[in-house]
Amino acid sequence: MSWLGKLRSAWQTAVSSASITQTATAVPPVSPRVLLIVHAPRVMRENGRKLHQILGWHDPDWLAQQYITDLRDASYGYLNYQIVERIEANEFPVKADGFVYDADTYLYRWRSRTGFHIPDLVDYPRLLRQFKIIPRINLDQIDEVWLIAFPYAGYYESVMGGPGAFWCNAPPLGEISRCNRRFVVMGFNYERGVGEMLESFGHRVESIMSRVYRHKKGDANLWERFIRYDKTHPGAAECGNVHFAPNSERDYDWGNQRWVRSFGDSWLQFPQLDAPSRRVNCSEWGDGDIRQHHLWWLRHLPHVEGKTGGISNNWWQYAVNLVDVQ
Repeated sequence: MSWLGKLRSAWQTAVSSASITQTATAVPPVSPRVLLIVHAPRVMRENGRKLHQILGWHDPDWLAQQYITDLRDASYGYLNYQIVERIEANEFPVKADGFVYDADTYLYRWRSRTGFHIPDLVDYPRLLRQFKIIPRINLDQIDEVWLIAFPYAGYYESVMGGPGAFWCNAPPLGEISRCNRRFVVMGFNYERGVGEMLESFGHRVESIMSRVYRHKKGDANLWERFIRYDKTHPGAAECGNVHFAPNSERDYDWGNQRWVRSFGDSWLQFPQLDAPSRRVNCSEWGDGDIRQHHLWWLRHLPHVEGKTGGISNNWWQYAVNLVDVQ
């Protein structure tokens, strides 16, 4: 497409989006409290530098702040995460089978891309004890936990613990006693970017909203409608899901230039789902950029007051306030 064509397409998109108005009241913001745990082992033979500094990876604190900013913007100001405590661990976390990397072994494995330990999963019960996460939850000091480390640290992208915990892109944490409420532990990787962090949050939303709507059938299941894409619903795409944009033909196909008709605009005026369909392609969500696609998708989540079919019109509420998920 020529630069003039791209300009015309961008103008048409802006006009279409501007014509959609919110007809419901925005909800008051929330500020969930986060315990941030950064595994940043120092390497003595590299003058005590941290692993991410040696390998040229992202600064974990920069990633966390960008993630907070993106989610605040995508939720129209509703979600304002607050990091209330930060712990930096100069160590490699222990795997579920007791294995622990040392710095030299890890660097060799990374540089050779061979021989990473299997099973990879971290010892979650040990982490919960080490950082006193359950007491912090019970004392109402924190609402969730973010783990940030290197590749092959063994984290799930997200996992839920506490009474009545359910699948949250991973099996619920077991071996938890005397915990008085549900919580989520996010797992991030500072070799990757903010886009991948948003993907982890998106999968968390998918798991939780599937749970919220699990008893709704047919047209009453608005979540199933929201995630329609053209490959599964030809001519009737809505917003797709985290892996599939409205026009995607395979996983992660966010750069597909194929034009399809989508009713995605309706979700920007929720609960009025009567906006006409229009032709869309990857120019709507960043031409294949992971971060821009996920921001586009998250911005389409309903985020206003009221209820429809007994379910809140603010789906962000369920993503962060787990007590509201039945």
